[in-house]
Amino acid sequence: MSTTKPIPGKDGNKYVPYDARTGESSVVFFTRDLSEAGMQKIYDRVASVLSGRVAIKLHTGEAEGPNIIPRPWVKNLIETRLPEATIIETNTYYEGSRYTTEDHRRTLEINGWTFCPVDITDADGVATLPVKGGKWFTEMHVGKTMLNYDSLLVLTHFKGHVMGGFGGSNKNIGIGCADGRIGKKEIHTAAGSGDMWSIAEEELMERISESTKATVDHFAPHVCFINTMRNMSVDCDCAGPEATPVVTPDVGILASLDILAVDNACMDLIYNLPGGGGKALVERVESRHGLRQLSYMKELGMGNDRYTLIDIDHDDAVITAAEAVKDIAPEWKPDRYNTFWGRNKHR
Repeated sequence: MSTTKPIPGKDGNKYVPYDARTGESSVVFFTRDLSEAGMQKIYDRVASVLSGRVAIKLHTGEAEGPNIIPRPWVKNLIETRLPEATIIETNTYYEGSRYTTEDHRRTLEINGWTFCPVDITDADGVATLPVKGGKWFTEMHVGKTMLNYDSLLVLTHFKGHVMGGFGGSNKNIGIGCADGRIGKKEIHTAAGSGDMWSIAEEELMERISESTKATVDHFAPHVCFINTMRNMSVDCDCAGPEATPVVTPDVGILASLDILAVDNACMDLIYNLPGGGGKALVERVESRHGLRQLSYMKELGMGNDRYTLIDIDHDDAVITAAEAVKDIAPEWKPDRYNTFWGRNKHR
């Protein structure tokens, strides 16, 4: 931990339109095809950086959570593209169905994550990774066995979050790779506080981002990011079946080698949804000052907030965020995967 007393940044509740941003740009791929085939197609655009032992970081969800990435999509991707890969997770900081390794294993079975190895990386201890250029941390505690892998595929269910505003690739790594007892406490709890959730708003976003930077720097350049914009409750998959019902319409899948670009592109799509389709998620993000995740990642040099959006559904046409979502109706409609695995195993 740093011995200085940093000051959090500002304006985490203020959206910066694309045209107001400056600097270099990165490539972000986009498909509207929310299916096994769509996942395969967009994975193929970023997969070249993966080699050796590949870890897949995804949110496997609290028991009976309805909104996680459909298991058939992930199963199909692993079987066709990554037969030797391992899903990685960590135990939770809060007491839920993934708090202990034993409970976590039961929850994985309930939720249907039984088709490939799942490594709970902090089950046998922690490791530390340096945080380069951070103001809150000099190092971050992560699950010990995460360091056994050569490459990282960050496979994220993009959605809201009760404290972070939104959960994209940044949250998936920053919280999801920090171990359940030390790392997550360092992110969420002020030293000496009796409130485990005492850190919020801009400071929380900055701590999450610094944690993410430690893991991304460790794996770079063998790391890529896929964000699935489906079943986007304003609550995280940590809420399980208690998550606020989904109202935000499904959008598609995005992928990039740039974590800031892909998370920023997702937020741009939300802000550009027609007919007020993004209203609920925008309110959640701004009320939690979650946009500080994006501005701080840029300050840390983690990527670019400008990007070229490639529409892989239409011969790699370059499109804007507004063009990508212009035909999306504002009401959410469930798809055929909207039945919980544990109660409907045929799904």
